[in-house]
Amino acid sequence: MNDSTPIAKRPKKKSPTQRSLEKLRKEGWTCAITERWNAYAKLRQDLFGFIDVLAFRGNEVLAVQTTSGSNVSARLDKIHGLQSASLWLESPNRKIVIHGWAKRGGRGEVKHWDCRELFVAPFQVELPGQPELLGNFTPF
Repeated sequence: MNDSTPIAKRPKKKSPTQRSLEKLRKEGWTCAITERWNAYAKLRQDLFGFIDVLAFRGNEVLAVQTTSGSNVSARLDKIHGLQSASLWLESPNRKIVIHGWAKRGGRGEVKHWDCRELFVAPFQVELPGQPELLGNFTPF
């Protein structure tokens, strides 16, 4: 083997966050990563507990939670448990979307990365100790 022959390097794997940034920028969004590593706690922390990427285009503001394709439902459950996410959706100009990244393709075919986008609908969070709203019901 000749010493001057270059060794082929594998391309670096992209994280789901990097894939979402690339996708959003192609769609004309201005984006920034809001997820940070907390060295003291030794864990990743999202802005308001659910935002990995913040993007805006015109009057729209998009909060993006990125994950693998198999974890989309877990992220949706996490978002539904956060009062900050409920408050975020009170504005008509703000949206929350979950990007679930997975390789897809038929058997024997080349697999390509695909993004499943799930937009989160407005919801209410019940806080412990907070009375339920029961319409016109009046307790005795």
